[in-house]
Amino acid sequence: MRLCEHWSGLDLEAAAGVVRNRVPLVQIPPRGIWGESGQAVHTSVEAWLGQPLSSPPEPEWLIWSYLAAFGPATVKDIQIWSGLTRILEDIRSLRPHLVTFRNERGEELFDLPDAPRPDADTPSAPRFLGEFDNMLLSYADRSRIMDETCRKRVFTANGIIRATILIDGFVAGTWKLMSRRDRAVLHIEPFRVLSKQELDALSEEGARMLHFAVSNAATSEIIFH
Repeated sequence: MRLCEHWSGLDLEAAAGVVRNRVPLVQIPPRGIWGESGQAVHTSVEAWLGQPLSSPPEPEWLIWSYLAAFGPATVKDIQIWSGLTRILEDIRSLRPHLVTFRNERGEELFDLPDAPRPDADTPSAPRFLGEFDNMLLSYADRSRIMDETCRKRVFTANGIIRATILIDGFVAGTWKLMSRRDRAVLHIEPFRVLSKQELDALSEEGARMLHFAVSNAATSEIIFH
């Protein structure tokens, strides 16, 4: 009602939509808690944090933070993840503090000088990525983490990005956790035939994930489809 008082002539639903789109909000618990749900309730970021918002971050700081998480990366990669445009001047100011490389296509890659860069032959343990995981959204060239046939099975027509498994750093399937009463089942659907070593390593990582996600389950099971 107070929104309608502020915007006379605007109905309540429209006023709420304006706030959702223009005001930094936090969706508060129990919504968003693992294994819990409830009515979607929001409050302002300032009220949730107990302090005013800081000024907008400088593009250089955002680029530096991106590279710390996802480098080495191209300028286009940074733009895809951040939504920033016209960042060449920012990259130019940061260049003396970065290291550069060239990929197979000759594109320039930027990274932080002290970032870990394992040798290409270093094995990568299996990993379970959640839905809409940033790792799948942070590169313009997604072939560095999945091939085109995998992409079509992960990115759905209605905008859902499925939870995926990584084998040796590449998308190799999807997974889903089903929990009912005191039983939890981890369903894994590989996109290719996995070796016994890969299956064993994935099962071991899956067991750790089950222990984290549903530690209170009396029984748990991993099923490969």
